[in-house]
Amino acid sequence: MTKVFRKELESLKPYVPGRPIEDVKREYGLKDVIKLASNENPLGYSKKVREKLMNSLDNLALYPDGNATELKEALSKKLDIAVDNILPSSGADEMIDLIAKTLISPGDEVITADITFPRYISTTKMMGGTPIIVPLKDYTYDLEGILNHISNKTKLIWICNPNNPTGTMVTEEELMDFFAKVPENVIIAYDEAYREYVTRDDYPKNSIEFVKKYPNIIILRTFSKAYGLAGLRVAYAVGDKEVIKNINKVRGPFNVNSLGQTAAITALEDDEFIEEVYNLNLEGKNYLYEEFRNMGLHFPPSETNHIYVNVEKDAQEVFVELQKRGVIIRPMSGNWIRVSIGTMEENRIFIEKLKEVLGK
Repeated sequence: MTKVFRKELESLKPYVPGRPIEDVKREYGLKDVIKLASNENPLGYSKKVREKLMNSLDNLALYPDGNATELKEALSKKLDIAVDNILPSSGADEMIDLIAKTLISPGDEVITADITFPRYISTTKMMGGTPIIVPLKDYTYDLEGILNHISNKTKLIWICNPNNPTGTMVTEEELMDFFAKVPENVIIAYDEAYREYVTRDDYPKNSIEFVKKYPNIIILRTFSKAYGLAGLRVAYAVGDKEVIKNINKVRGPFNVNSLGQTAAITALEDDEFIEEVYNLNLEGKNYLYEEFRNMGLHFPPSETNHIYVNVEKDAQEVFVELQKRGVIIRPMSGNWIRVSIGTMEENRIFIEKLKEVLGK
């Protein structure tokens, strides 16, 4: 039976998401569980979006607009770039798959980091490509190291900025120097899923200008994080018209659902909500920094809504012990965990339970 499956699947494993709250409640007989595992928005989503969605339930028997026309137009206006440069998707996960299907042939090389979003590597393998892994440097993408690994087989480079899970970033100056040195026939997929949380002034806030200058850059953005629409699965890519046209050829005909399109259009207009999200995240991040320092735990400074922290104990063991106490985090390798920044109440509960587990 195994001979019927593509050989590229042999080394792949299904993506393992953060554990659902209800699973943990059932397993440990708990009433109250908080989830700080999947970088979700603790404020939920905008009230304006909620009101719009409640008035948009009558047409669910109809297929969504397969072209996402109104969403593209709203994004075009917001980003000051042509509609033909934009392609919405069912979350950034789908866009990562679409980019791989569009670009990667067996034997092509794809460069990315060792500690970053794992779908970059799995979609490369899925298409028969060869992942070229460049280790992070000081928990950050090593752009110089990536340049040194470009070969005549290189088809695609993945950069997550800020990076998941380490929360670190590369600066606009570093990126501009890097882009200028990458050959024009190598596509750079630049993933900005956490851009709304960045506090540093040297981050490229207007990265859309990259696309206008370099036709080999594809920018990915999502509505799942700061906008709080993870359950509706909406993201988009911005790139050269020829690149977008070809990605569109492998896209499913109705990939972004009707409610997702409506919610995303409305969310784009609510800058006050994004400011509230930013401020809460910053308050929570500073609180967790202080607590981690008091416990003597090491972590790289984060520009996202999560923190990558060394808990000086096996991460899987900490993961299980925290679950028993009603807290779900994300275990990484070795002694490292990733914890999402929640409400201040959730952050305090997490610290209380972490101290119990670590005996601090």
